[in-house]
Amino acid sequence: MSWSGGARRPVRTAAALLAASVALLFCAASPGVAAQSPGQRIADALRTSPVYVDPSLSSAVDPGQRQQLVDRIRHSGLPIRVALVPLVEGDSWGGDARQLAEVIHDRMGGGPSIVITLGEFSPSIAAHEWPADTHHAQQAAAAVFHQPDMSGAGLPKRLARAIDIIEAGNGDKVYEQATAGLRAPAPKADASSSPLTRLLTLAIGPVLLLAAAGLLLRRRSRMRDLSTPFALPRSVFAAARRADEAQLRDRAGEQVVRLGTEARAAQGDPAAIERALDAYAAAGTVLDRARGIPDLAGVFALIAEGRAALSAAPDPLPLCFFHPLHGPAVRRIPWRPLGRREELRVAACETCLRAVRARRAPEVLTDRLDGRPVPYFEVPADTSLWAATGYGSLLTEDAEDAKGSLTARVQRGDFTRTLR
Repeated sequence: MSWSGGARRPVRTAAALLAASVALLFCAASPGVAAQSPGQRIADALRTSPVYVDPSLSSAVDPGQRQQLVDRIRHSGLPIRVALVPLVEGDSWGGDARQLAEVIHDRMGGGPSIVITLGEFSPSIAAHEWPADTHHAQQAAAAVFHQPDMSGAGLPKRLARAIDIIEAGNGDKVYEQATAGLRAPAPKADASSSPLTRLLTLAIGPVLLLAAAGLLLRRRSRMRDLSTPFALPRSVFAAARRADEAQLRDRAGEQVVRLGTEARAAQGDPAAIERALDAYAAAGTVLDRARGIPDLAGVFALIAEGRAALSAAPDPLPLCFFHPLHGPAVRRIPWRPLGRREELRVAACETCLRAVRARRAPEVLTDRLDGRPVPYFEVPADTSLWAATGYGSLLTEDAEDAKGSLTARVQRGDFTRTLR
């Protein structure tokens, strides 16, 4: 255990084969290329064309219709991007169109942008705009669903209509017109209704009200999890522990994007904001080159450093030393590895804390050494940044010492070095 701290036709064919060979060699030499995140792939495609269509939706938008949308967008002169990606619960975006749009916006460098995606249900589309309401894009996309002549229209026609409304800049007015009938006053109750009807109304009304209140509370709770700044909800780690590597990569990508958004919007100590932005950049570096779950756990550890900087907590603790995907530690404890004399002070979550106190082996994150699974901290420190640092537990405990952070280690190239 170590604790120190990649004719004309034949000519064209040969050229194509040569290019393919070079591409294969490049991918083999650059592991990060093969591990490119879904959001990055979509963003890269949108840099070439403002319309991205997932292969599963190619029958809904054929190449000719796609080109018409591209021409329409370019004629508008607006930073509009269309990302047609299926949205289902449990996918890379949690079935959330807004999350997909935010990932794309971030991976394309931020700035003024309009991203049009599929909506929450089949016939709808949604638009997401930065800065918000500049062109009333959200209202424009929502209006299309309510317009009578769009009933039964195909996806390309609905997208074209939304782009036209966005270009006109009057999406708010169009939405008001399209939904005017929905705001008609409800008819008055019939005074001649029977006593039985009134009795059922009195009995069922409170039940429906309670059910609606329950749904509202659940929705508010979910939105609170998504909007609470500077904290990684424990639900994130609970989901991460159940995820396979691909799912974990997607969840890590979502949290990296969120940290960047929060850091850029933060107010307060400029030095703390700079530390958070450095952690955001370091997390992106590790995510792009991550080779497995130990590296993805490192992404979460870097996000935790960035969130700690924004929270201005006096003595922030890193993630759990034994298993970072358990979430934030609750305290530092003395711990002696089995078969060794030296004692360490490591940060532990509540579950691992109880296990150590009961003299039980806590659950640990494993890595591979010589082809076999071992506790990650048994990998030689010169080949694993995480073994060298314990995901932050084995670094300095001084929160103000930026040089002793995981972020600083990644910035100086320690992570890249251990990948070789």
